[in-house]
Amino acid sequence: MLLAAASALLATGCGAHEETTAAWDPPDADAKAIPATLSFSGKTIEGKPYDGSLLAGLPTILWFWAPWCATCASEAQSVRDLEEQYRGKINFLGVAGMGDNKAMREFVDDFELHTVPHLDDQAGAIWKKFKINQQSLYVVLDQNGKVRKTGYMDDLQLTAEVKSLAV
Repeated sequence: MLLAAASALLATGCGAHEETTAAWDPPDADAKAIPATLSFSGKTIEGKPYDGSLLAGLPTILWFWAPWCATCASEAQSVRDLEEQYRGKINFLGVAGMGDNKAMREFVDDFELHTVPHLDDQAGAIWKKFKINQQSLYVVLDQNGKVRKTGYMDDLQLTAEVKSLAV
């Protein structure tokens, strides 16, 4: 009987506060560190937060463009088509600069580029990180985040680069 009373008292908590402790989970041994190249953040042209670490684990094409750039406009269809063809195998990220947000959104609308995420980098932070000083340049990253190539590529060169990443 005494044991039952003690058990009941313990079950009700003796009127004391509940103590909660968060269990510490050690990092997953298989988790990989985010490469320094993907250590950036910004906002999409829609104003949503974006973290470069989302690109980790897959090869990535960074497309640095400006909304008034005729060369960028001529590349838009190839970027869109390649992203659709290689979705899930290769990341594509547009990094818009040298223009205002309204013009960036209009560019994406005009060229139907909504399947590709685009960052509004008016401040130029991501452009500076990758040492980009003019529009319509690409940065090609392998699956480990290592820069394979930086520079201008025409549609055929971009397609060949994307195909080489997809193997």
